[in-house]
Amino acid sequence: MRRRVIITPNSAPRLPSNGRPGRSRIANGLLALGVMLAFSAVGVQLVLLGARANAVRATLAVTEAAPVNFARPDIIDRNGRLLATDVEVPSLFADPALVLDRDELVEKLSTVLPDIDPRQLRGELSDRSRRFVWIRRGLSPKIAQKIHDLGLPSLAFRKELRRAYPGGELAGHVLGGVSIDNKGVAGIEKWIDDNVGVEGVHTAEFSDHAPVRLSLDIGVQHSLEDELDIATRRYKTHAAAGLVMDIRTGEIIASASLPRVDPLFPQTAYDPGHIDRLLTGTYELGSVFKTLTIAMALDEGLATSATVLDVRQPLTAGGFTITDLHPAGRPLSVEEVFTRSSNVGAAMLAVQAGTDRFMSFMKRIGVTGLMKTEVGPVSAPLIPKRVDQIELMTMSYGHGIAVAPLQFAAATASILNGGKRVQPRYVRFTDTPAKPEAVTSELTSREIARLFRLNVLDPSGTGERAEVPGYRVGGKTGTAERADNGRYKEKAVISSFIGAFPMDQPQYLTFVVLFEPEANEESGGHRTASSNAAPTTARIIARIAPQLGVAPLAVSTTQ
Repeated sequence: MRRRVIITPNSAPRLPSNGRPGRSRIANGLLALGVMLAFSAVGVQLVLLGARANAVRATLAVTEAAPVNFARPDIIDRNGRLLATDVEVPSLFADPALVLDRDELVEKLSTVLPDIDPRQLRGELSDRSRRFVWIRRGLSPKIAQKIHDLGLPSLAFRKELRRAYPGGELAGHVLGGVSIDNKGVAGIEKWIDDNVGVEGVHTAEFSDHAPVRLSLDIGVQHSLEDELDIATRRYKTHAAAGLVMDIRTGEIIASASLPRVDPLFPQTAYDPGHIDRLLTGTYELGSVFKTLTIAMALDEGLATSATVLDVRQPLTAGGFTITDLHPAGRPLSVEEVFTRSSNVGAAMLAVQAGTDRFMSFMKRIGVTGLMKTEVGPVSAPLIPKRVDQIELMTMSYGHGIAVAPLQFAAATASILNGGKRVQPRYVRFTDTPAKPEAVTSELTSREIARLFRLNVLDPSGTGERAEVPGYRVGGKTGTAERADNGRYKEKAVISSFIGAFPMDQPQYLTFVVLFEPEANEESGGHRTASSNAAPTTARIIARIAPQLGVAPLAVSTTQ
């Protein structure tokens, strides 16, 4: 009987290993491996291409200039009012590699920036190896929007920091200025770079430094500049300068030189007509120098205010003759030598002291040495290489020696403040100052203060027109012939008034210098300081004394 065999899916016999299904499995594996290798090759190629692109970008980054400007701290006055700050502004640049039509770009851009140099710009844009070219930095938002609306794809803007001065030209010489990169180049701005520090930035990142607080008072500064403006118009002067100083600390409350400079354009200060005449110029200041000569005589014990000098005869030396502008015709006391401004009397005191003692005193009070300030170095005084008798005589009343007005003011303050030497300061510091050096006795200081006040009170004094009722003003006039290329200019003088208030306890010193004032109706037909610098000082003090908290005598005595 034949046996029946039933075959089911689970019982199907296995085919041998060399059958067709085994070969199919191997083929599928090889196919998958091939696909993987192909994708790997593509991936490797993409990585290589990416690395090459990064290398190109790195090369461009190395060869292109990296635009950098500097973040600066604010500058404020002694009361915290803003004098200088950084603001964010758009600056325009171009990528020459993306410029499609140079002529079209230059033509369209000229409609918004008519002062660009088309030829120069075309030349800069023709170098396609460059990827960055500045076109205009520090644009106003309105101009930037107009340029944006031109729709030129190769142009772009970068945000930068630019210095702004809310007061305009106010205190321009003191503030100085910055470069196109916001780097300090003059004045306090340069002092900040050298002593406080600024941060280099690639975008508009503001400084983390605390504001730099100056000793200036904006209100007093404005009053000083305004009154000097009025004086230049009233007396037709060539230029003018002035300052207000705290006698006790040397802090400069206000400092001005006319013509002004705009701190946005600091290069103007290098023009001889716009220099800071308080620091940069040195001048023969005339009879204000008698303040120092008489202080020397008193401090050295050579005379007292009551000592009488026979000034009736002119002095002669080396073929030169020294006379008084308004001879008294009688002997004068040292007190009268000061109030009547006697050249002969001052020269006699200097001769009595001798060259060594005279020059030693001038060195001690700081009028003949070198001086530096935060605003910059003060021009060195011009002193005769050899001081014979005639040089000694003329120096005693402010001729033959040229000093910067700031240096002379500091020397005078050092006498009036009790005899303690002061260093002019434009920046307020919180540190405790070192004990000041004594340069004169307190007795000499008090006597010079008394003579200052007497010179304004006495009808025969040269400073009568500097009086301001209630504020106890004192001071000394100076009128010197203007030297130019070794010769004195005919009918050209420098008139000045060194003043202080209140003289019962001196707190503030003022110094007004007018260059080449005219003898006109406003000055009563005179060029002398008593007719122009003294009344200018009175107007300044009348404005600034209330701002500085100095109460008039009538008010203070009722409290």
